[in-house]
Amino acid sequence: MSGASPRLPAAVALAASLLGLTFAALSSVDYTKHLDRQVHDVHCSYVPGLGAEASADNACRVAMYSPFAALFRDRYWGGVPIALFAVGSFCFFAAFALYLLLAGRTSPRRAPLFFAVVGFTPLLASIVMGTISALRLGHFCKVCVGIYVSSAVLAVAAIALFVLDRRAPPPPARTPRIVPPTGAADRTLIDDEPYGLSAEARQNELRPDGTWLLPLWFAALGLFTITPALLYVSALPSYSSYITSCGKLDKPATPADPLIHIASPGAVQPVTMFVDPLCPTCKAVHQRLVSEGFLDKLDITLVLFPLDNECNWMVERPFHPGSCAVSKAILCSDHRAMQVLEWAYDNQEDILATAKLPAGQASVRAMISARFPGLDACIDSKETKLRLDKVLRFIVNNKLQVTTPQIFIGDTRLCDEDADMGLAYTMRKLAPALEVK
Repeated sequence: MSGASPRLPAAVALAASLLGLTFAALSSVDYTKHLDRQVHDVHCSYVPGLGAEASADNACRVAMYSPFAALFRDRYWGGVPIALFAVGSFCFFAAFALYLLLAGRTSPRRAPLFFAVVGFTPLLASIVMGTISALRLGHFCKVCVGIYVSSAVLAVAAIALFVLDRRAPPPPARTPRIVPPTGAADRTLIDDEPYGLSAEARQNELRPDGTWLLPLWFAALGLFTITPALLYVSALPSYSSYITSCGKLDKPATPADPLIHIASPGAVQPVTMFVDPLCPTCKAVHQRLVSEGFLDKLDITLVLFPLDNECNWMVERPFHPGSCAVSKAILCSDHRAMQVLEWAYDNQEDILATAKLPAGQASVRAMISARFPGLDACIDSKETKLRLDKVLRFIVNNKLQVTTPQIFIGDTRLCDEDADMGLAYTMRKLAPALEVK
């Protein structure tokens, strides 16, 4: 190992930086495409550039919609994607690795040490984001994993480069040579230049220290890292006119309407939520409200809108079979309504799968009874059926589309496009009383 060249780990570091740059750039491009407030394909593959798809359960899409994918989400629509910072930093590491590859041991002595220290920063960031993915999101985005792996390889290569550079053979001890006099003067010349130095040893001896360059290198790393984000923010369009353009609630709820009122002690913002307990999008929006810290601050009027023709005459077929039974259970739960709704969200896939079986409705009822005993009589009662009918008529009176979820902040409808990436920004604009977490 003592004679090994640091050029090999420099080349590996360069390759890892370029790979990380590719994954980070793909993530950033996917994010920026959604600035037009439409749904686009996102890349989700371990092979860079492959795996673009539009499915809602795409793990990379879920990660993109999470509050951990961007910074300053309350200030800018969608926030500033974290991947942009990775783009800038990987550009710096690629450039510095290329410099070390070409310069070899002619680079300043401090250069490999600096690279080893800062080369660990992407790995540390990856460890933090990977922990969040495991504990908070419950899955790993493949493009994110590509960044994690690239960061790990970069860190290892940077350390290997530093170690190999330190193991360079030292120059031999100086051995003075006596040079016979060539002139008439009676004196002996002593040549104290290194005798018999190899080219590599001579380079090491003449190699500059480079300590004064450290502040410049750190400044360059910082500049590279933030420049893509600054350019992104400078190019963002204004969304103020869009977030109030999706309509109003014509006839807000009154105490006479048979709706469910849910409010925690800290609730400060009235909202009306039209949801189907077995609607996957309703579940996703609910989870985002929780993760963003909004749900406990909302004074909620809950309007159940089951898209199931068993009880809803507005649909011809059951889009979400079993949602009528679950909706009736929520109506029967009084102060436990949010608990039953969140149980339905948590077990949504199992309930939907059960409802599609031959005896599906009875099986769904059995699931509800097993979790919330004592609701059977209320679910089957004529009063509960009439109450659900009145809830559906409240929806008709407001001339709403047959779709869920529909959320009104006060009387202003939250646009579907603002319910994911732009949620924090839109809530801050429509409900200034809310403090964004």
